[in-house]
Amino acid sequence: MLTLDFHPAGRHFLQIPGPSPVPDRILRAMSYPTIDHRGPEFGALGLQVLAGIKKIFKTVQPVVIYPASGTGAWEAALTNTLSAGDTVLMYETGHFATLWKKMAEALGLKPEFLGLPGIEGWRHGVQADRIEQRLRQDSEHQIKAVCVVHNETSTGVTSDIAAVRRAIDAAGHPALLIVDTISGLASADYRHDEWGVDVTVSGSQKGLMLPPGISFNAVSQKAIAASKNAKLPKAFWDWTDIIEMNQAGYWPYTPNTNLLYGLSEALEMILGEGLDNVFARHQRLASACRDAVRAWGLEIQCADPALYSPVLTGVMTPPGFDADAIRKIIYENFNMSLGTGLGKMKGGMFRIGHLGEANDLTLMATLAGCEMGLKLAGVPLAGSGVVAAMDNLAAQKSKPVLKAA
Repeated sequence: MLTLDFHPAGRHFLQIPGPSPVPDRILRAMSYPTIDHRGPEFGALGLQVLAGIKKIFKTVQPVVIYPASGTGAWEAALTNTLSAGDTVLMYETGHFATLWKKMAEALGLKPEFLGLPGIEGWRHGVQADRIEQRLRQDSEHQIKAVCVVHNETSTGVTSDIAAVRRAIDAAGHPALLIVDTISGLASADYRHDEWGVDVTVSGSQKGLMLPPGISFNAVSQKAIAASKNAKLPKAFWDWTDIIEMNQAGYWPYTPNTNLLYGLSEALEMILGEGLDNVFARHQRLASACRDAVRAWGLEIQCADPALYSPVLTGVMTPPGFDADAIRKIIYENFNMSLGTGLGKMKGGMFRIGHLGEANDLTLMATLAGCEMGLKLAGVPLAGSGVVAAMDNLAAQKSKPVLKAA
């Protein structure tokens, strides 16, 4: 029998921007015995996770939970609110925004794709003024939805969703606002209700620290009203029966029971730490990571410092150095996985994930592996990113040191 052994001594460092490492607490919770998904114990679990996940989205509206990947939740958001031939305004910020556009086309929608040309479009966030300008031109309200990515996982750019909401309102346009925060939820500040989002899409395998397999639609009352007239085919994805049965903690199909146990544990961990503390921790680690990249003399993929992601940092490699070859060296020598460049950035950058249960020492080990790998690959470095990151973290935590008597 063929044996595949990818597990040398020590733990594997999974430093891609999702799936993120699953904490032991969550793994233990997922190992609980599977229960009757129609019994009273499951109903109590269902009500608990449905209430808790609203706090993560910062909403009092329904959050629909699917046993699916984030891609499924993309489709759910579109099929529940739109009809064949509808025009949707989408914004190109990277690989995942592009994939969402392709899905819209496959479903029979007519997406318009705004954005900067070429690579520049993958280094910047959503420009809300361009959305406002396009909506003002749409006097007949042919555009039915504006779809944007909050935290673009392929680039490390976090767009200003509140500004997009203001742009739609300033244009006086009735389009729905649909947002993908698959990699942003529970890592970057997100406010479904306050920012006036109609459908928020997310998944389990990023800031929620779970394995892939759960996805979400947080929905506004405006979105629910739109779903009554939406004509795109939907059955499994239909919100109607799910929201109705969720009132008692159940689903109209067999849910992923053990992943919901894990979700319950994840919610306890995140809310126990406090959402604001979680966001601050991610910002602190991201700041140190960026200082490391600058110290190496390399360029950060996100070209706008105001939009740096707290979830991941994209690192652009110098001309003549293939990022995937560098990633391979790091994987083979240090048992660490980094995110590959996607789409237009293939071979030109790698991505460092610093999300989920990450802490200072997790980041320092990651940066040490990166620095050693870059040196092995022959990449000329301006200085030590490890030292720069340590100095950053020390400065953020600096306290008076008590001298010995």
